[in-house]
Amino acid sequence: MTAGLLGGYGTPAQEPDRGQAADASARAPGVRGARERWRMTAEARALVAVCFGLLMMGLAVLYSASAISAMNSGLAAHHFVLRQVQGALVGLVAFAFAAKIDAERWRRWAWPLMGGSLILMLVTVLPFMPSFIAPVIGGSRRFLFGGSIQPAEFAKLAVILWTPMLLVKKGPALRRLGKGLGPFLVVIGLLSLIAMLQPDLSMAMTFCLLMAILLFAGGARTAHFIFLGMLAVPLLAQKVADTPYLRARVESWFVDGEAANNATVDVGSQQRQSLIAIGSGQLVGVGYAEGNQQRGWVPLAYNDFIASVVGEEFGFVGISALILAFAAYAWLGFRIARAARTPFQSLVAIGLTYVTVLTAFVHVGVTIGLLPNTGLTLPFISYGRSNLVLTMLMTGILVNIGSVRERKYGVSATDPFAGSAG
Repeated sequence: MTAGLLGGYGTPAQEPDRGQAADASARAPGVRGARERWRMTAEARALVAVCFGLLMMGLAVLYSASAISAMNSGLAAHHFVLRQVQGALVGLVAFAFAAKIDAERWRRWAWPLMGGSLILMLVTVLPFMPSFIAPVIGGSRRFLFGGSIQPAEFAKLAVILWTPMLLVKKGPALRRLGKGLGPFLVVIGLLSLIAMLQPDLSMAMTFCLLMAILLFAGGARTAHFIFLGMLAVPLLAQKVADTPYLRARVESWFVDGEAANNATVDVGSQQRQSLIAIGSGQLVGVGYAEGNQQRGWVPLAYNDFIASVVGEEFGFVGISALILAFAAYAWLGFRIARAARTPFQSLVAIGLTYVTVLTAFVHVGVTIGLLPNTGLTLPFISYGRSNLVLTMLMTGILVNIGSVRERKYGVSATDPFAGSAG
C-alpha cells in the first residue's frame, strides 16, 4: 500500500460478509427466487436523484437555449434537444450497465481502454485521415464520424481507471520519481500531447490535473509535485503565448470590455454577453424561454455558455440551485469514495467525482467572469451526446461503488431499492 488514500485516508469499508447466512437460507426448505444483486446505499440513492434531476433540468434548459439557433439554421426548434434525448437514452443504458457491474472489473479493463483512447485520439489528428472520419469542426479536429464521437471525452474515463490501476499495482514504488511516476508521465503526457495537436488545451490540462489529483490521493511525494509544477508552469505559459486564440482569451479576461472590443477577434464578447444575461436575470429570472441572450447575443449559448441561460431565465436562484446540485454531487461522491470496497475503487470514485464537479464549477466560473473562457461544457446540461453518455456512465460506476452486494429472496430479489433482509 502507498501513503495517502491507499495508506491513511481512511480504510475502505469492507463488503458485509453475508455468505454463511445466505448459504444457510439457501439450503432451507421452501426458499425460492434467491439471487445476488447490488443494494444501493443512501449515498448512492441520493446520487441517482441528483443525477436525474440535473438531466431533466438540462433537457428543459437546452430546448430554451437552442430552439432559436436551430430555427435560424433552417432546422426544427427541437433539433438539438431531440439529439440530446437520443444521447440521454444511450446514457441511461450505460448508467444501468455500470451500476450493475462490479466496479472492480474496470481494473482489468483499464489498459484496453487506455490503448483504445490513444488510438482514437491519434486518428483525429492524422493528416491523411479523410474528412468523413475525422472532420475539421470549428478549426479543430476533435471529433470522429461527422462529430458524433469525441474521443477525448472517453479518454477522461480511461485516465480515471488506468491511473488508479497502476497506482495500486505500484504500491510503495510510487514514491520514486523514475520507476514510480515515470509511466504515468509518459502515458498521460502522450495523451495530453495528442489533445494539444487537435488543438484542445482544456482537455490536455484536464488529463494532467486528473493524473495529479489521483497521484496525490494515492500517496505520491509532495516534492515530486513541486518539481513537476516548476516544469509545467513555464511550458503552459509558453503554449498560451504561442497560441493566438489562447492568448486572446486570457488577454480579454484581464482587460475591460472596450479593450476587448478592439481585438481582431472579439473573444471577450461571449463572456461579456454572458454577464449581461446573468445580470438581467436578477433574483428569480425573466422566466422560462423568455430570455434574450440565446437569440444570438451569446454564441453557443446551448453549449459553452449554457449556465448564462440558467442565470437569465431563473436568476440568482437558478444559478444557486445549479451550484448546490453539483456541490451535493461532490459531497456524495467523496463519501462513496471514503467507504469504497477497495483502494482501487476509492481512487476511481475520487477521479469520477472530481472531473464531473470541477468541470461544472469551471463552466459556471467562466460564465460569471471569475475565469477566462475555457470552452468546457456543463455536465448533464450542455448540448453534447458524447459528454452526456460519458457522464451517465461515470455516475453509474459511482453508484456501483456506493452499493453493497447481497443475496435476496422472493419478490424483493428484483428490487434494487429494497433494504437489506437484516
